[in-house]
Amino acid sequence: MGRLFGTDGVRGVANADLTAEMALGLSVAAAHVLAEAGTFEGHRPRAVVGRDPRASGEFLEAAVVAGLASAGVDVLRVGVLPTPAVAFLTGELGADLGVMLSASHNAMPDNGIKFFARGGHKLADELEDRIESVYEEHRTGAPWDRPTGSGVGRVRDYEEGSDRYVAHLLGVLPNRLDGLKVVLDEAHGAAARVSPEAFQRAGAEVVTIGAEPDGLNINDGCGSTHLDKIKAAVVEYGADLGIAHDGDADRCLAVDHTGAEVDGDQILAVLALAMRERSVLRSDTVVATVMSNLGFKLAMEREGIRLVQTAVGDRYVLEEMKQHGFALGGEQSGHVIILDHATTGDGTLTGLLLAARVAQSGRTLADLAGVMERLPQVLINVPDVDRSRVGTSSELASAVADAERELGETGRVLLRPSGTEPLVRVMVEAADIEQARSVAGRLADAVKSALG
Repeated sequence: MGRLFGTDGVRGVANADLTAEMALGLSVAAAHVLAEAGTFEGHRPRAVVGRDPRASGEFLEAAVVAGLASAGVDVLRVGVLPTPAVAFLTGELGADLGVMLSASHNAMPDNGIKFFARGGHKLADELEDRIESVYEEHRTGAPWDRPTGSGVGRVRDYEEGSDRYVAHLLGVLPNRLDGLKVVLDEAHGAAARVSPEAFQRAGAEVVTIGAEPDGLNINDGCGSTHLDKIKAAVVEYGADLGIAHDGDADRCLAVDHTGAEVDGDQILAVLALAMRERSVLRSDTVVATVMSNLGFKLAMEREGIRLVQTAVGDRYVLEEMKQHGFALGGEQSGHVIILDHATTGDGTLTGLLLAARVAQSGRTLADLAGVMERLPQVLINVPDVDRSRVGTSSELASAVADAERELGETGRVLLRPSGTEPLVRVMVEAADIEQARSVAGRLADAVKSALG
């Protein structure tokens, strides 16, 4: 069996790859592993369980709750809430475990299970490995040690979760949003209720789209992966900006008043300057991945802000932030982590802080985002090659060196082997799009020749 846990929990087609039996078994295994690790020692264990509005989340939630309670864990069921809300409540309520059922930006048929440790932090890799091992052992026949009588877990709905999360968001804001008109695209997802409420209570005039989840329409032509609707809505309603979430609202992208996209790099740049102005950007440092646009790096250098880059994936950004105590990090895709106030990417919090900067500065989002110029970027996937030799091929190293000499200081080359497929991603940035395409094409040919 391949590893069940990916970089963001266990994910697959619900009721095919991810079944009720698997959800129940993984939950029981998680309870036993955490008990073995001493997490529950000296007290009755408690878990927070939430989900996004996917139809499959209803039966998967029931399976997770049943598994945890059968293993002696009391469960607070918070219902449909964003992933960062479940992480927040896990820490806020002193729970030993948090569980979120969501497949984030994936299409509706998918779903996933993500576990949070005490404090709302992602489980350590070794604990995930142990949970998977214990799950597999018992799936093939080993009996569980089951509590009985008063030892079984109790289950109750925690309806205050939404209000506590919104109050937390509002408490973070440095200023109100009075006078702003904001369009929110909720992707028919987990933030459809809490995000508009937070923006309205902060003083903004709110127009919502994609805020009528029915269990089947999550991410369907809307949200942060489909920006056409929010771009049109911002212009139609004369809004100051738009904020688009994904299905579990752990990310956001933005749209300025002209309908132009503001991506995760630009959001990070705006927030970095705002946080430095308020003296909360620790070490004047921001963390991003190697896929961030070169324009972001150049802008941060020009503004005197240090950029630390990590491997691709918000988990690597978070690890770097936690290790060195940095306050801000994120990805071009819109995962933005403000570590003083969240243990994971939080799209609603990010959107609120971005809007707060617009309101406080009196400048348009287009003007603020203009701190960086996005250089043209070309990405080519080269399939059916030996990705393991990217770092050792002398032929490929020579081709990359030639490309870097041609681009000079105004361009960048990145070759990245896929983590899951036999392909290599070729990314080239340059001041001119035609040059970027030409260099990327030649490098793609070089990858085929050297690694094919």
